[in-house]
Amino acid sequence: MKRILFTLAILIANLTIEAQVKTPAPSPKAVVNQVVGLTDVTLDYSRPSAKGRIVFGDLVPFGRLWRTGANANSLITFSDDVIIKGSILPKGKYAIYTTPKADMWEIIFYSTTDNWGTPENWDVNKVALSTNVDPVMLSTPVETFTMSINNLTNDSATLDIAWEKTMVSLKFEVPTQKTAMASIDKALAGPTAGDYYSSSQYLFNSGADVNKSFEYINKAISMSKAGEDVPFWYLRLKSLIQAKMGDKKGAIDTAKLSLTNAEKAKNNDYVKMNNDSIKEWSKK
Repeated sequence: MKRILFTLAILIANLTIEAQVKTPAPSPKAVVNQVVGLTDVTLDYSRPSAKGRIVFGDLVPFGRLWRTGANANSLITFSDDVIIKGSILPKGKYAIYTTPKADMWEIIFYSTTDNWGTPENWDVNKVALSTNVDPVMLSTPVETFTMSINNLTNDSATLDIAWEKTMVSLKFEVPTQKTAMASIDKALAGPTAGDYYSSSQYLFNSGADVNKSFEYINKAISMSKAGEDVPFWYLRLKSLIQAKMGDKKGAIDTAKLSLTNAEKAKNNDYVKMNNDSIKEWSKK
């Protein structure tokens, strides 16, 4: 029995030591975060090295779909819609596949991103965008596969893929002017109803200034869209402020309005809160 326990202890110790061993990955992972104009672009991929091998036309055969890197999918993420050669690529995350040839590469943005290598069953409906680019021969070889975002301007950049003696560069455009103008218009238009509501809520919850809180919630309510119900959570906050200010009658009237709108929205939490408050504030 002692011998069995000793053997088990040795086995467990060996497994523990084995689990702690760390070795370098043959194709290390890389993550590139780049802002282009006002658009966030992220590359997430693995980086194999040439190690004296002929890459394109041999290790990576011409005319065959390639995972574009090593291991799991090479990924690119755009925070905004981008334009590539006149076509819109919607914002989101994509696997990057390529079909290299001696005189032309096809670059494909694929909507399924959880494959290891190329998909077992290729689905053309998942091709968000594909385009062709011409390869460029490099005078200085690139030992380790590299993807990068270069040639930055306010409105565009390039996705560059380089390995061994070959590089391809794909330009994409970002909606900087549209995003900037929307931000400018919003800022110049002044605070929104939501801004006033958030400010009122903070002042009320912190006990900083109940009068200013009341002023802000009234502005938020007055800015609510015409023809639509005032948000029941706006009215709920106003009733709480009124109650804190000692105006129980006004608080009850406002809570009844909040109750009505909460019932329309089928929000049971606010229905209960308003009913409970009305009952409490009605006590003499």
